[in-house]
Amino acid sequence: MKMSIVSAMLLAGATLLNAAPIKVGLSLPTQREERWVRDKGVMEAYAKQLGIDLKVAVADADMAQQAQQVENLISQGVQVLILAPHDGAAAASLVTKCKAENIPVVAYDRLIMNTPDLAVYVSFDNFGVGVQQGNFLAGLAKKGLKGNLIVMSGAPTDNNAKLFKDGAMSVLKPLIDKGTFKVVTDQAVDNWLPANALSITENALTANKNNIQAILAPNDGTAGGAIQALTAQGLAGKVPITGQDAEAAAAKRILAGTQSMTIYKDTRVSAKAAVDAAIALVKGPAGLKKMANGAPIDNGAAKIPYVSVPVTIITKANIKVLTDSGYLKASDLK
Repeated sequence: MKMSIVSAMLLAGATLLNAAPIKVGLSLPTQREERWVRDKGVMEAYAKQLGIDLKVAVADADMAQQAQQVENLISQGVQVLILAPHDGAAAASLVTKCKAENIPVVAYDRLIMNTPDLAVYVSFDNFGVGVQQGNFLAGLAKKGLKGNLIVMSGAPTDNNAKLFKDGAMSVLKPLIDKGTFKVVTDQAVDNWLPANALSITENALTANKNNIQAILAPNDGTAGGAIQALTAQGLAGKVPITGQDAEAAAAKRILAGTQSMTIYKDTRVSAKAAVDAAIALVKGPAGLKKMANGAPIDNGAAKIPYVSVPVTIITKANIKVLTDSGYLKASDLK
């Protein structure tokens, strides 16, 4: 964890003592994945610790519902909004509405596109996450892995999905160009749903008569769907597959040998950093400037201040990182 983030957290806690409660809105896209459940819980607990009045709304992977919820949060008089958009492009209009009410917006985890009014972006190095996924498969290629590759990307509405894929393909394209890998399927997984990943993988296995040597899966949920398809064909554990989010179910699959890796993104750090950024926006720009430890991110309309949170690749060899850090319990892996 970057020292600047730690310092900002301590500063925020200290300055809030004896202060009037700050009212913060939080709009999350879903609770379908374990990581979003974790984000919500961490933010609620941290806000309570700091004496923040946190107003929470969760859209069920529905942009229209999220828009209504944000309007409701505005009507409740929030001073700042933390927004993790279902649709990063459509959410620009929500930033505009907040701007009209003098409510700064923190884009959390997913970048909000094509608006100059976004105050700050708090997330992991999402292109870097894809690079690590690509590097993992490239490392196996150096050991002799070659053949047919299924490429899955995340929801088209999520800008992170593009960054993950771009990062991975920056590593894999040279291997594809020279014939080490042949992409036989290249599809986005709508709404990140494991059932959609299952269907994509089933169709690819059928079309290629089970002749699949590797799968680029963008997160643990989609990896789980793909592994379900592999299991039905007796291929689970024989086809390397990537993941992301370090979910408990994925950690179990890594131990069992059916999932090859995941990316550990400590959402306890990013969730707290988002709350700290919201506090800084209410208190004044100085604190936010200290937190912005990454190069500004271009969202198509402006370069947005960026709070970058580090990630770690997890395989069976270092899976204890997840329990040693307290991110998962030992019992979660049984």
